Amino acid sequence: MTELPAPFTTLERPHRHDALIENSEFLAFAERADTPEAALAQLAALRARYPDATHHCWAYRIGAVYRFGDDGEPGGTAGAPILRAIEGQGVDHVMVVVVRYYGGVKLGTGGLVRAYGGTAAECLRTAPQVQVRPRVTVRVSVGFEHLSTLYHQLGTLDTVRGEETYTAGGMTLPVHLFPEDAAAFTQALTDATRGAAVLEDLGFAGGDV
Repeated sequence: MTELPAPFTTLERPHRHDALIENSEFLAFAERADTPEAALAQLAALRARYPDATHHCWAYRIGAVYRFGDDGEPGGTAGAPILRAIEGQGVDHVMVVVVRYYGGVKLGTGGLVRAYGGTAAECLRTAPQVQVRPRVTVRVSVGFEHLSTLYHQLGTLDTVRGEETYTAGGMTLPVHLFPEDAAAFTQALTDATRGAAVLEDLGFAGGDV
């Protein structure tokens, strides 16, 4: 079975923080992103939403994968500070975009680093967070006579149900459980159905709250 990834903290929902620094507006947007494609889609949406902004600077971290962009600001003054803000706040699977409207006052290299990094950090600090824990999947097959037993066992644990598939004799259902619950669920259902239930461990199911 594939080794389960460690739990991680991410954002519960999209969050925004605005700052006015030396007449420049900095609009920071943070959102969960589970793939680079999802992160870049968020960037594209904000570029379309704020087409007249001076810069759209960004960074994402998804596990060991990260990337950032300065969008015309001097190298190292925007994207990298945003990435450091993500790391400093201890969150993962996160995309942050900071939209800037230039206000006519040059901030200098240090000022830009503080502005982009600080706005991103404050956005993440004030955003609602949630811990994501990995689940494993057990595919359960039972006869119709054991459906009530299955549903009872599902109700005793924190489970997420997949799509039910019916056959002539019963039902097959993928069940996503926290790893520490899988053995107890399997044993309890096997005992309750006197071995009639068929359970197959499918391994890591992906992150779930």
